Amino acid sequence: MLEVILLGCGGSMPLPNRYLSAALIQYKGRKILIDCGEGTQVSMREIKSGFKTLDLICLTHLHGDHINGLPGLLATVGNSGRTEPILIIGPTGTEKIWEGIKMLVPYLPFAVEVLEKPLEVDSLTLSYYDEEIQLTTLDLDHSSFCLGYRFDVKRQPKFDVEKAVANQVPKHLWNTLQKQTNQVCFENKVYTKEMVLGSSRQGIRVSFVTDTRPIATISQFIEKSDLFICEGTYGDEADLDRAKAHKHMTFSEAANLAKQGQVKQLLLTHFGVALTEPEQYLDQVTTIFKNTKLGEDQLRVELNFALNHE
Repeated sequence: MLEVILLGCGGSMPLPNRYLSAALIQYKGRKILIDCGEGTQVSMREIKSGFKTLDLICLTHLHGDHINGLPGLLATVGNSGRTEPILIIGPTGTEKIWEGIKMLVPYLPFAVEVLEKPLEVDSLTLSYYDEEIQLTTLDLDHSSFCLGYRFDVKRQPKFDVEKAVANQVPKHLWNTLQKQTNQVCFENKVYTKEMVLGSSRQGIRVSFVTDTRPIATISQFIEKSDLFICEGTYGDEADLDRAKAHKHMTFSEAANLAKQGQVKQLLLTHFGVALTEPEQYLDQVTTIFKNTKLGEDQLRVELNFALNHE
């Protein structure tokens, strides 16, 4: 099971009932953070998520409402007793941001590695999840260089007893090949994982897109996501010109992307300061894409392999 928690759903500036942009992915006891706006560590404390198992921080872009929570968060992670390295991924300029943070937080008991986009490749496998999560980025269209993120959680194929028997794999090697290693040499013969596993199965896909205009490449990027988290800075269609001017989206634009991408669920976030009652615009959005939910701070979404097709 994978859990996504919306830590903050505000844009521009924090409000008394709304922290700034941040989302947390929890999987197998480890954590990935997407953006770190003001209030992020407070929200994490309120949900009692803990800080020590935070391995990766993904920054969409370097505007203050997405990164101003970083110095305090990293200091708190340091106080949690963590000694393992943390990886920060972000757009060009992230390294300079990290250099500034080091002046504010001069000592941390763990190393910080910064990986800037453009990268040599657009995706990487997260090794600390036993190579189960593939991370892919997309260049977006905002007033500064901005990245979308997609997380593909691989699913282990089912163990196939008939296949293992047909391939004459010794029974005492079955568990090792299924769960621990790709191949085993026994009595001068090599046995591989493919000799005991069945066909591949659908995993879990989570996509995160903010801040941007609705460009054509997004629908393919988010295609068939189990959860599509998308900015909805403006709810009222009368604000479309403002959305275009500030390189943001309206609710309906996000819903159209969800429909084009054939996602299972749309979660709207990054509400503008003036959007104090986003629920009043929900009905007009669900006519475009039915399975749309409005974000709220500390909203949890659980995604389970069992709910996907075999």
